[in-house]
Amino acid sequence: MSWPLVAILSYFFSATVVLIDKYLLVRPIPSPKVYSFYIGVLGTLALILIPFVNFSIPDLGQILLSLASGALFIYSLFWYYSGLRLFEASRIVPAIGGLNPIFIFSLTCLFGKEIFDIKEGLAFVLLIAGSIFITLQREKFITLKSLRISAIAALLFSLAFFTAKFVYLVQPFWSGFIWMRIGGFLAGITFFFSKEVKEELFKKRVSFKKKTVGIFLFGQSLGAGSVLCQNWAIALVPLSLLAFINALEGTKYIFLLIFTILLSLTQPFLAKKTGLKEEISKKVILQKIVAILLIGTGLMFLALK
Repeated sequence: MSWPLVAILSYFFSATVVLIDKYLLVRPIPSPKVYSFYIGVLGTLALILIPFVNFSIPDLGQILLSLASGALFIYSLFWYYSGLRLFEASRIVPAIGGLNPIFIFSLTCLFGKEIFDIKEGLAFVLLIAGSIFITLQREKFITLKSLRISAIAALLFSLAFFTAKFVYLVQPFWSGFIWMRIGGFLAGITFFFSKEVKEELFKKRVSFKKKTVGIFLFGQSLGAGSVLCQNWAIALVPLSLLAFINALEGTKYIFLLIFTILLSLTQPFLAKKTGLKEEISKKVILQKIVAILLIGTGLMFLALK
């Protein structure tokens, strides 16, 4: 399977996870630290794969790089969840979606040897433009505070992606993937020692309903599929095109747009409560159509490569 298709499959899973994350963060799980802690700990489930895959112990430098990549991913999720908790998705998502590929492209230029050709450059710009345009709302401009949180999250995401690529350049896919999940676990454990998380877990004795646990586990299973496909795409893509993994995130917004429209039409109260209510008007529809055309044209240029 080609890396663009794997990346798009990852964003299909991710779009579904966004809905679940927003629901849980607004209602049953109020703390991004608690949420990041659980995700980091659940990452250790990848250890189950060790007897069945090509797992190896690399040199110390690769171990440290793998652990750092996994830890960076968990910390980036924490800042992302913090942004979703404090601001509307329409303020956070476009900023991260626009900054991520730019940061990765900058890192590639600094440490890589290849740059985009004309077709790749056009595809890159169109995909980013479409990704931003599809999520913007005129009455909800990005603020300085939301931009700061988005920039931190985007930078950490970019560093996690970039270091992951260098892990996969040396290690077999499953071995690198498992080592990075261990790094994610270690990062998740650091949240356990924070006062906020201890109060949530022990003093407040947070208990979750069976329905909440079921929704959380279902979301995490989809999230695991998204992370797996995303890492597979990172392993497959040439280093010079690594930024395209993030630029293709616009496809997630198309999936998310479809989901939120359906949610707004069928469950308007829940959509409004979670901040995922989609405004349906001629102007909004026109904006989304233009954005989808930009993303589609970008994909066309990428396919012609």
